[in-house]
Amino acid sequence: MLDKVKELIEEVHLFNTTSKTDIEAFRIKYLGSKGLLKGLFSEFKNVDAELRKEFGQALNNLKKAAEDKVVFLNNTLEDSNGVKSFYGDLTRPSEPIQLGSRHPISLVKNQIIEVFNRIGFTASEGPEIEDDWHNFTALNLPEYHPARDMQDTFFIDKNPDTLLRTHTSSVQVRYMENNKPPIRTISPGRVFRNEDISARAHCIFHQVEGLYIDTDVSFADLKQTLLYFTKEMFGKSKIRLRPSYFPFTEPSAEVDIYWGLETETDYKITKGTGWLEIMGCGMVDPNVLKNCNIDPSIYSGYAFGMGIERIAMLLYQIPDIRMFYENDVRFLEQFKSVL
Repeated sequence: MLDKVKELIEEVHLFNTTSKTDIEAFRIKYLGSKGLLKGLFSEFKNVDAELRKEFGQALNNLKKAAEDKVVFLNNTLEDSNGVKSFYGDLTRPSEPIQLGSRHPISLVKNQIIEVFNRIGFTASEGPEIEDDWHNFTALNLPEYHPARDMQDTFFIDKNPDTLLRTHTSSVQVRYMENNKPPIRTISPGRVFRNEDISARAHCIFHQVEGLYIDTDVSFADLKQTLLYFTKEMFGKSKIRLRPSYFPFTEPSAEVDIYWGLETETDYKITKGTGWLEIMGCGMVDPNVLKNCNIDPSIYSGYAFGMGIERIAMLLYQIPDIRMFYENDVRFLEQFKSVL
């Protein structure tokens, strides 16, 4: 009988499994109410008196070994399931993900595009490295035209025919060259001018320019389009157009909106007038249409352009244009993404 108990102890030590069912069966076999230990303890009275002490110690060792083995196997199984769950359970809650921040230039650009999309304008893009024809000549700015001095240009490799575009009007020229009227497009993009950097000006900035070419297009159509835009973008319904000059439009005008004088900030940004300039516009010059192979005797059109930074500074009350380019996280975190 003692030899049998020693064999069972050895069997307990050798037992191993990764199945919860097998562990429970092992426990019942040895420690259950009808298990082996119960039966062996009941045989204790039949053991010879001189062997009872050794037999009792063996039974206790068997019981402890069986209990320790059950605890060890259960702990090992829980640890294994924990690791498997950590890597494999796709239903477990994930770590919270912080949303990033959109750049205010992107937010305003997308908003402008959306406003004009509602009335049929499609977005078009072009290269930032341009040639003289698309950036100047086709826009009624031939060589030695004095208006070229209005835009201090970055030329590439001292090549007077290769430059960084000074406006997105070059995109409109390319669009007119490759598409027949009716044309209704807006051209958002980055432009470059060799200017001193200050709180109100930068050598890199962004524009959105619009173009509409069709038969019987009038200045009244332009005014209504701009009025629609200011209502949607700013919630302002009062605008004025002041005569101005642009080489590629005739007549030309500057567009102001009435911002109001309700707060101290309003007085500051409007210089006490209540009016803010937001863009330039005009009817497309017939020479520009000719340069793009569009017959000005049949077609007419209007164009407009605005700086995205200027609009963003108005909407978000940003005092310094340089803040857009410093990539200060504290500044950018104010413009949260919207999913």
